[in-house]
Amino acid sequence: MAIEVVDNTTESRFEILVDGKVAGFADYRLLPTKIVLTHTEVAPAYEGQGLAGRLVGHALQASADTGLRVVPVCPYVAKYIKRHPEFESLLDGAEPE
Repeated sequence: MAIEVVDNTTESRFEILVDGKVAGFADYRLLPTKIVLTHTEVAPAYEGQGLAGRLVGHALQASADTGLRVVPVCPYVAKYIKRHPEFESLLDGAEPE
């Protein structure tokens, strides 16, 4: 099973692909200095395989690599950050614009 995470900038979302098929996504709104992560979803056929965690981890690392602050509107993203404190420094306390 080949798993890849890509940034689909046309759709404003990170996508996790399993064998080339979209298995899940994390929607975002990109602002000049921050990224607002609004919704994460994994297709039912792919649930329970840790794909959401891989997807969100990738999105957060990509944000860190580009110097963006993170606004976790999505509850899953907020929980992920609490479980992975290495990403807490990315948090932007401001409300989404």
